[in-house]
Amino acid sequence: MERVRRERASTGELDTPAQRPEGSETDLELLVHGVGGTTPEEMLNDPRTVRITGDTTAAVYRRADDVHAETRPDDYRGGPVREAYVWSNLTSGNGTRALWLLLLPFMVVNLAHWMRPTTRGRKRTIRLYGLLVRLAGVTLTVLLVAAVCEVALDLAAWQCAGTRACAREHTWLSFLSPSGSDDGWWSQPGRRLALACLVPAALTGLLWYLSHRTWSAYESQQPMSRGAEPDDETGRTGLGRPGFWYGRRLVARLRAAHTAAGFLTVAAAVGTSAARYDRAPGGPAVLDALGWLLDATLVVGAAVVLWVVCRRGRSENRLDQELDRTLVRWLPLGAIVLLILTLVYAGWSRPDWHSAGRLPGDMTFGGIALVQGLLVIALGVVAHILYRALPNTRTALRGLAGPAVAMLACALGGVMSGGVSQRVADWLDGTRQSIPGPPVLLTWQASAIPPLLLVLVVLIGRLAWRTWNLRRREMSTVKADYKGEAKDTARTRRIASTRAVAALTDRAPLMVGVISSVTLLLGTGALAGALATEDPPGEAARGTYAFVRGAAETAEALGSWLIGFGFILFVTWGRRAYKDPAARRTIGILWDVGTFWPRAAHPFAPPCYAERAVPDLTWRMATWTRATGGRLVVSGHSQGSVLAAAAAWQLKPSERKRVALLTYGSPLERLYGRWFPAHFGTAALTSLHREVACWRNLYRLTDPIGGPVRLPGDCGPQVDSEPFKDPLAHGRTERQPLPAPILGHSDYQADPAFAEERERLLSRLRPDVPGPRPEGDAQGSSGRSSG
Repeated sequence: MERVRRERASTGELDTPAQRPEGSETDLELLVHGVGGTTPEEMLNDPRTVRITGDTTAAVYRRADDVHAETRPDDYRGGPVREAYVWSNLTSGNGTRALWLLLLPFMVVNLAHWMRPTTRGRKRTIRLYGLLVRLAGVTLTVLLVAAVCEVALDLAAWQCAGTRACAREHTWLSFLSPSGSDDGWWSQPGRRLALACLVPAALTGLLWYLSHRTWSAYESQQPMSRGAEPDDETGRTGLGRPGFWYGRRLVARLRAAHTAAGFLTVAAAVGTSAARYDRAPGGPAVLDALGWLLDATLVVGAAVVLWVVCRRGRSENRLDQELDRTLVRWLPLGAIVLLILTLVYAGWSRPDWHSAGRLPGDMTFGGIALVQGLLVIALGVVAHILYRALPNTRTALRGLAGPAVAMLACALGGVMSGGVSQRVADWLDGTRQSIPGPPVLLTWQASAIPPLLLVLVVLIGRLAWRTWNLRRREMSTVKADYKGEAKDTARTRRIASTRAVAALTDRAPLMVGVISSVTLLLGTGALAGALATEDPPGEAARGTYAFVRGAAETAEALGSWLIGFGFILFVTWGRRAYKDPAARRTIGILWDVGTFWPRAAHPFAPPCYAERAVPDLTWRMATWTRATGGRLVVSGHSQGSVLAAAAAWQLKPSERKRVALLTYGSPLERLYGRWFPAHFGTAALTSLHREVACWRNLYRLTDPIGGPVRLPGDCGPQVDSEPFKDPLAHGRTERQPLPAPILGHSDYQADPAFAEERERLLSRLRPDVPGPRPEGDAQGSSGRSSG
């Protein structure tokens, strides 16, 4: 019987609550789990669960006994029916998603788009902020493709295949190597480059395919259609706009532009080398003219790509269901056609052309680094202007979090591109020094890593000192919190240490700000050094003091090793996560936090799971309240509380009044409010508190993620509870005969105070059952809580 019921539920044959008539007096509690995920059986504390709605990716479950709860309201007058929304497969499902780790720079730059400071008005400045981030995203795509071109075209096809000593060591390159009078057809440099360019072209096509495939699974899910609420001065966030979670038009447009940028980068790497040779005195006039025509066409193509990226960004005030089909279809196709014509041009016979030295990679990587630095500086100026319009001391880095994170994204891209180039060069040549190796700029950038790590060590030492001092202060606080219990010094120290380490989350802006600033300064020095001399740092320091020369050589060698080690570490993590479910879940947690936001700056970033989860929750909440007329409690833990808040903002005001929020271990203010103030700032959270029926937030001092919401005035005590005691007992007691664990961010339901707070919230939600108010509740809260 149970099996039949499960099959009927999975096929939609069960009589779901949304199909029942209005007038039900049953309340509903919708549970939303946090990062890492869980099972519906664990959430509902019952081994027998039934899927009410949804699919294998994300679904709502109930206990088997509660499937027809609305038809038996008398059985549920003592408490609400419980449902569990399980969304973990959106991020940490199969092993292929572990490969998203290689797209980390794209994800980070996309986060920078949403980190702009909160402001009023200044729409043009806000658009300029988004434009600068999108341009930074394009440079990252070009950097990635250029790095693969450096490996495949320069190191392999141009340098190694063009050098007999290197080609002999790698037999798979022998058919490309010139061997004297009987040179093969592929031995000419232009043809070698044309063949090698298939590698970066295939990578660009793969990124396009992955972006399009994930678009079909995520951005294609339509939110509920409704009218936009009028903008006012109450601090309403953009997360409540009808089109916020439906950005498929922008993603499609950016995907076309970035795909075209990738193919144009490959065409430039192949075609400009042949055109440079044809411009030499005595070259064929026809090929010389074709070279100039190719360069002009590449410039026009780049201008078109920039025009597409600079066009207006997201449309959030309505469901934008139109697609720029002509643009999306023809822009990548035009770039592919130009690449094919470039391959034909480069493959034309040039018997006297021989490869020597490096391809002009220094100019390419130097130009990308210069543009990225200028974009980050301009982004910092714009962010500062926005922050000055409406300053808030809780905002991370005083509004400069977006530029700092964008700088980190560019640095990650540089580390990955430099790492793969260094390791491939070492693999091809070893210690023979038969080929010139990667561009000098990459060596200068690698030399900047040891000083950066030294700054990082100093910064970690400073944070460790502050943590040690905070632990000393917490020792007395812990003793006061457990007054009357037997004290154990080791136990007290462990609790105090946990609280001190949890407080490090609030120091994250300092870490990001310092690392980004030092990275910008060292990157500027590396670019200046590479432009001033064609030699690596060790050679450039010849003739100076022995100490300076030794330091430069040490930084060069150590940096080259570290940058390669960093890339290998990325690949190793991805490989391990592909095979190991535990490691896959850990990486999935990173995406849970990093891919909450829609892809607004980079289309090749990992997909936004919230574009599926938020509409799921909104549809469930709206349809249930309309069909039953009942009241609803959304109970969200950790990241689930962020999804719950985002879904509540998507409801109509009349439906929002029938919803209560219970959040615990919530990063709504501690992380999202500080780092994304334009959408989760104080004004937005205060507005949410006023618009829902009631809201209660629970947290612990030992929790490194969750924290208080910190609403101003009387709103604060209404929302935030007193910190939960963790652990429940200092030592062994009558109620806790065994040592109680320090729970931190997990198992909030294990605390008896959780059940009390939950019951208090339910009492406030029911107008006919008077219940106790939280201490400090304002006079008018009961009227708002009545829903």
